[in-house]
Amino acid sequence: MENNEVLGSKGLLKKHEFVRILIQCLYSLGYKNSASCLEQESNISCKSSDFEFLEKQVLTGDWDSSLAVLDRVFDDSRDDSRRNTALYLVLKQCLSEYLRRGETSLALSVLQKQAQVFRVGREKIHMLAFDVITSKEMEPGEVDSCLVQDLRRRLLAELEKLIPTPVVIPGRRLEHLVESAVMNQIDTCMYHNSWDAVSLYEDHRCGRDQIPSETVQVLVAHKNEVWFVQFSDSGKYLATASSDCTAIIWKVLDDNEVELMHTLQSHQNPVSFVSWSPDDTKLLTCGNAEVLKLWDVETGVLRHTFGNNDSVFTVSSCAWFPDSTRLVCGSSDPERGIVMWDTDGNEIKAWRGTRIPKVVDLAVTPDGESMITVFSDKEIRILNLESLVERVVTEEQAITSLSVSGDGKFFIVNLSSQEIHLWDLAGEWKQPLKFTGHRQSKYVIRSCFGGLDSSFIASGSEDSQVYIWNVKNKKPLEVLSGHSMTVNCVSWNPRNPLMLASASDDQTIRIWGPGKPVR
Repeated sequence: MENNEVLGSKGLLKKHEFVRILIQCLYSLGYKNSASCLEQESNISCKSSDFEFLEKQVLTGDWDSSLAVLDRVFDDSRDDSRRNTALYLVLKQCLSEYLRRGETSLALSVLQKQAQVFRVGREKIHMLAFDVITSKEMEPGEVDSCLVQDLRRRLLAELEKLIPTPVVIPGRRLEHLVESAVMNQIDTCMYHNSWDAVSLYEDHRCGRDQIPSETVQVLVAHKNEVWFVQFSDSGKYLATASSDCTAIIWKVLDDNEVELMHTLQSHQNPVSFVSWSPDDTKLLTCGNAEVLKLWDVETGVLRHTFGNNDSVFTVSSCAWFPDSTRLVCGSSDPERGIVMWDTDGNEIKAWRGTRIPKVVDLAVTPDGESMITVFSDKEIRILNLESLVERVVTEEQAITSLSVSGDGKFFIVNLSSQEIHLWDLAGEWKQPLKFTGHRQSKYVIRSCFGGLDSSFIASGSEDSQVYIWNVKNKKPLEVLSGHSMTVNCVSWNPRNPLMLASASDDQTIRIWGPGKPVR
């Protein structure tokens, strides 16, 4: 008999339920003796009397009683589907045992007797009979009592999943409750950025030492403004592009120090964009109002110049497909549109015509299924490359840049109105999430996702600072100072959630690491 005693400072926990769940947890962890002792000492059983009775009837093959107790425990339940499934499973086991023993008349009697109790149509009864007759258990042979008991125990395990509470406690209930409490704490922790297990000994709370918020290195190899920065997919390399007409490949060492690897010199104009192949072996560079070039990462050698035979072909942005053999680029010239190439410069596909305005930025999702393109007319077009179904998102302000989350489910765009908008790729949101605080009115400012599960957004800003938001909050979580001029672009290391890079008009790249914990 349950009592009304409660636990906890709020008086929300019923002692009887709490102890019963503790006993279940001990059994599930393998501490059977401890669980049994707690049952005896508390006079509380893990299994309800109804389930204990049902268990006895099923294991002894008393099917009439089994069906009766199931009908009773589901009496107050509104879930007819679960009730019917439970009755169906019991009847199936019952019929299969009768038929296996050659007791056909008994099996027929059960079907006739239980058809009304089952509360389903004749078709369902026929399906039950068919399932039983065609099941593997109906193959000829002697009745194996051990097999029968095993099948009955499996039946009980299936029934446990269907029977409502409090007759049965859902499996691993205490673990679920504790994990839910921990997840709730993580969800409200704005700095959470680690894959490490969370301790149960204290309430979970991260500090700024869990995100990159302090300068750990300043890179000064460029001779003019640095416009673009991007980590490779493995996080082992960094590429930067500058108005000094060069791009630089940097290597990220095991201790997270960054050292110069290759300076790429071939562009005649400032380099405004770079893109890493997913396998880290190749790098694309876009010259400002110029051609696209492909470089070998290991050697720093120029492998190909795209559109070299077309002096008016200008590239504004580019992206790779997951196979690292195909790439796509968008042109700032509306007549040139969007082109897909292989790495040898052979055109595979092109999107041209009056429907293609000037391309501002584009990206391919990590699975290679969709291409997202930002156009100069404030449109974002999301094209499914398999079905060719296109969805259009329209912004009210000019869009300057685009970035896709690591899982490919979301993308962000920077607007000239000093906002960053976060959209879902599936198109289920009617309105974007909006993030503000940074400064952008005159220049192209780029942002990125980063951290654990793309939980953060980082952006450059015209006020020479780097801004970081948690995606759950529209206001900045951190504002990082260090640069002396506009921060044009940021990149979060995809394999190291504690490493961020920023590129600035002050001719430097800053590497940011974990901040000092606040005591």
